[in-house]
Amino acid sequence: MSHGDVSSPAGEIDDVDDYISANDGDRSLPTDTFDHVFNLVQNGNRAFRENRYEEAINCYSRANSIKPSDPIILGNRCATYIRISKFLIHRPPSASEYRPLNGLDPTTHAELALKDADKLINLRSNSVKSYILKSSALILLEKYEMARDVILSGLQVDPFSNFLKTSLQNLERTEGNLRGRRNHGRPERSDDFDCTLCLKLLYDPVTTPCGHSFCRSCLFQSMDRGNKCPLCRTVLFISPRTCSTSVTLKNIIEKNFPVEYAERKTEHESMTNFGVDLMPLFVMDVVIPCQKFPLHIFEPRYRLMVRRIMEGNHRMGMVIVDSTTTELADLACEVEITECEPLPDGRFYLEIESRRRFRIIQSWNQDGYRVAEIEWVQDIYPPEGSEERAELQQMTNNAAEYARSWLTNAKVAARFDPRKFEKIQNLESMMPTTQDPERFSFWVRKVGTAGYFDVVF
Repeated sequence: MSHGDVSSPAGEIDDVDDYISANDGDRSLPTDTFDHVFNLVQNGNRAFRENRYEEAINCYSRANSIKPSDPIILGNRCATYIRISKFLIHRPPSASEYRPLNGLDPTTHAELALKDADKLINLRSNSVKSYILKSSALILLEKYEMARDVILSGLQVDPFSNFLKTSLQNLERTEGNLRGRRNHGRPERSDDFDCTLCLKLLYDPVTTPCGHSFCRSCLFQSMDRGNKCPLCRTVLFISPRTCSTSVTLKNIIEKNFPVEYAERKTEHESMTNFGVDLMPLFVMDVVIPCQKFPLHIFEPRYRLMVRRIMEGNHRMGMVIVDSTTTELADLACEVEITECEPLPDGRFYLEIESRRRFRIIQSWNQDGYRVAEIEWVQDIYPPEGSEERAELQQMTNNAAEYARSWLTNAKVAARFDPRKFEKIQNLESMMPTTQDPERFSFWVRKVGTAGYFDVVF
């Protein structure tokens, strides 16, 4: 893709370095490999000068994979990332309507540039260009204080560098403009700062490659039903893990509408941190404490629920529908998501472990899935020293003795079958102490209901 021309203000790098002038006589690579790297860099330079920045990035990245940590390659790629980021920042939103983009956002390009610049400074701490590139990337990320420190460090290397002096002047002018805008009042609250999906103030805003901004949660809730932009229908190749928050837009909203933004934050946190008496519900099957099993999440409503849970305490309730009443059962079990693997198409693969039982007091729909007010179920043990407590402990000890005998016989019977032998060993390792009759009873029930007694016999 070819971009329009992006002029470089004074004090910023406006060209890339030719490989031959910098690396002539390099003997660290075989001749044919050096020639290949040389051609890749020169092709990248040609693409850069013709404003074909994606092609330039591709050439520099291929060269870097052959010769990592080469300062010329890193510097040229860093300059290209910076140029793309500036192009996207200054690209008018109306351009997306007739020519949508499907690449990375400006912030991501600036972060990639900063990564290359850090490596470059480590390689060439005495190079003025290294400091100019790093400060440019930091300015794009609106980290002005850090950018100032980098420029001043560069001036210690070369106090007479006009590039660095101009960069410092430009930075001071930018900071002055920002202070001036703050002193002249805040922008008026308008629909421009609203999410077009929830019609509220943007919270944790994400700007798509096609140029439209939404709340992060709203966008990915919409994408649970399709991978297109909700406004212009451009196909989006983004996911919650790889999509960065729009730093500039978030800062503008947070600084200029602090009260409303705080309300939106509280509202969002109420969706992800349910509190001790509220629980999101996954309606599937009967679960008892101490179980471990996988789950495959594909329904849009449960994708949304899992994303919110993973932002909170990683816990939800599992409950079954009572076949006699067609309503949710009164008792359910809390489970913890111990592993969560998002898949490219938006589905989730989960590993979960059941924890505590609870009783559902009341439940309701929230964005398509169920949420319940709950109370925890606690077994009442007979008091210490009582006859009932002694009987309970004796029953537990007897059950444990039988279980150990069964495990011993099962291991002997399965000694020639590694798969069965491993299952029995895993089962034995999960056996609780007899001093916790409640947990031990769950383990015995799990063994019985899961068919472990049939593993060998």
